[in-house]
Amino acid sequence: MAAQLIKHLGSRGGGRAAVIGDWAAILSSPNIKRKGSSPPGLPTSDGGHHQSSRESSSNEMGVIKRKNIVKGNEGGLKYICDVCSADITSTVRIRCAHAICSEYDLCVPCFSKGESSRDHDPTSHPFSVIEQHSVPIYTNDWGADEELLLLEGLEVYGLGSWSDVADHVGGFRTKEEVCDHYTKTYIESSKFPLPENADPKDLSLIEEIPREEFQARKKRRIEDRKDAAKSAAPATPKQKPTASVPACHEVQGYMPGRLEFETEFCNEAEEAVQHMMFDPGDGINPRTGELEPEMELKMLVMNIYNARLTGRADRKKIIFEHELLQYRQNNNADKKRTKEERDLHNKAKPFARMMNHQDFKAFTTNLEYEHNLRQAISQLQDWRQMRIGDLKTGEKYEQEKHIRAQRPAAAGAFDRLGGVRMPKINPPIEIPPATTALTAPELPERLKPNPRPHSVSSGAHMPSSAPHASHATSTPTKGPLTNGNNNVSATPSSQLKPKYSIPPLSGTAPLKLANENTTDLHLLTKEETDLCSALRLMPKPYLVIKEGLIKEAMKSGGSLKRKSAKEVCKIDPSKSTRIFDFFVHSGWIQKV
Repeated sequence: MAAQLIKHLGSRGGGRAAVIGDWAAILSSPNIKRKGSSPPGLPTSDGGHHQSSRESSSNEMGVIKRKNIVKGNEGGLKYICDVCSADITSTVRIRCAHAICSEYDLCVPCFSKGESSRDHDPTSHPFSVIEQHSVPIYTNDWGADEELLLLEGLEVYGLGSWSDVADHVGGFRTKEEVCDHYTKTYIESSKFPLPENADPKDLSLIEEIPREEFQARKKRRIEDRKDAAKSAAPATPKQKPTASVPACHEVQGYMPGRLEFETEFCNEAEEAVQHMMFDPGDGINPRTGELEPEMELKMLVMNIYNARLTGRADRKKIIFEHELLQYRQNNNADKKRTKEERDLHNKAKPFARMMNHQDFKAFTTNLEYEHNLRQAISQLQDWRQMRIGDLKTGEKYEQEKHIRAQRPAAAGAFDRLGGVRMPKINPPIEIPPATTALTAPELPERLKPNPRPHSVSSGAHMPSSAPHASHATSTPTKGPLTNGNNNVSATPSSQLKPKYSIPPLSGTAPLKLANENTTDLHLLTKEETDLCSALRLMPKPYLVIKEGLIKEAMKSGGSLKRKSAKEVCKIDPSKSTRIFDFFVHSGWIQKV
């Protein structure tokens, strides 16, 4: 990608390669002599001697090449004298410009003595004097030589391999520093893809920071980082990296090193575009300026391919966000659920695509709690049908029921194979622990029944602290609201209140009420059950009458006339009179 960008910009005559090439041309001009005693020549920046077997491929501009890289102690390229093998990376070197000597470098002492090796002839071969271009051109802390190495490293290793590019640049540059410099200088430039100071005539940085001062700063930076590296704590020993293969992860087919799966969603999506080619200017009719049908078909295929890639990325996002790769942890949590809870959890999984992990976790937890509540309600209704009145007896009933379910079926009298056949054992009934906790006898304090108050005899002597005791017993206690009773402990006077005797109806026998043949009977108190039995009223009509009378009484502050009660009840006047007297005796309404 970097090579194509450099080639494209170079062909236009104004890219990064062209800018640096212009700098190289200025510094290599034989008519220009810099201050000092450096001999004239043709200094360029293309390569040196390298000890590696990697093939080198030249750029069309002759400025940037793929190098055979030898890393020194400070990273970056290392140039070696072909005669004495001295390190000439940070000093002036002489390069043979003859076609026979490819990348042939000499140090200054060997060149001055006229020494040679291989096919080099110092008497007839032309040469070039090459020195480091340690001058700032784009930023005040990066030289032209480092800019060249940066672009060259990107061409060799590819965009994103910042660690290798940093080693290629050298000078103790870190990968974060190299990445930030490339992003700020090239990517975030207002002249993208060119840097801000891409004009070869812009010499503001060179005039601001002289060459000697810039090189002194670079030397100090390298020495400081070298000392910091020596004084740093020893790094932890590198462990053997886990191979990025499917067998190294809990989920078969997942490669953790690449964050990919062996078989992806729409795994054959790339086959439709693998041989597709796009050249600049293709697909546009020069006469009409419109896209040709072939190009429209290509764009349609590319849109389909991009849609499949989007679907693949969305599915990966769901897998990573909901921690579905933690197979063992999820499997252990799934084993603790009952079969109904597992089925409920599996049915809720499609909603994970539109929720984050925390919301989905709360959603499934609430679904499980609702399921447990429904089971607890069904269990309590079963107990009521069995005439079970308390939770302790219900727990004992469930234990005996479980034992009966485990017993094998009894063999018949005429079953000849009854003693030989293996008894069939029924599977155990799975009851979620949360459901058991909701029906356990050890209920929370807010659901426990009210304690029964101590009875006080009429002849007992009340102590002097009776008012305080009476006030203490009259305070509300925690407990469930029951039909016909409030949550206030009864006072001694209420305990001595006589029971209401229901006058029987003439010529009618009481109605027998039972749970088997009467609905909503459990909503009535014992006194209300006796009243309905004497008046031959079913519980549901009685509850409607009760609701109507209390609502009518609330309109007038809790009081009601007997005549008004008869109008509300709309039944036999004798029955409505007895119901009105019962409500007045119970204290629910007041008689006017």
